[in-house]
Amino acid sequence: MIKACSEQQRPEQGQIKGLKMKRLMQLGAFLLAIGMALPALAMSLEEAKQKLETVKQQGLVGETPTGYLEVVRAEGDAPAVVQAINNARRDEYARIAERHDIPVTQVETVAGKKAIEKTPAGQFVQVNGQWVKK
Repeated sequence: MIKACSEQQRPEQGQIKGLKMKRLMQLGAFLLAIGMALPALAMSLEEAKQKLETVKQQGLVGETPTGYLEVVRAEGDAPAVVQAINNARRDEYARIAERHDIPVTQVETVAGKKAIEKTPAGQFVQVNGQWVKK
């Protein structure tokens, strides 16, 4: 059985609009706070470059045949370093591929081979999907 609301129980249109506006403002403030916090969590490319050799020497990060870094052990700044460096590499590989009118995958493969060759002894490289200390 449905009961009709009395005039006293029914919220007025102004109250409903006010509640919706309040919720919208709260959501906007929340999204703004999240948006401002995310860049602070991301590592700059310069910061990542400074930390790269250290995380490689610690065995946290290694080179792969795909031309990108991967995390060997997710400790400390390793994941952030990998993300920042890989983003820069991805952009550079795309520029090279476009300039030479070749597929990006070809650039990635050549870059991966060179990176593995240049990796000093004692650091990790990926061979056939397995991490190997060079």
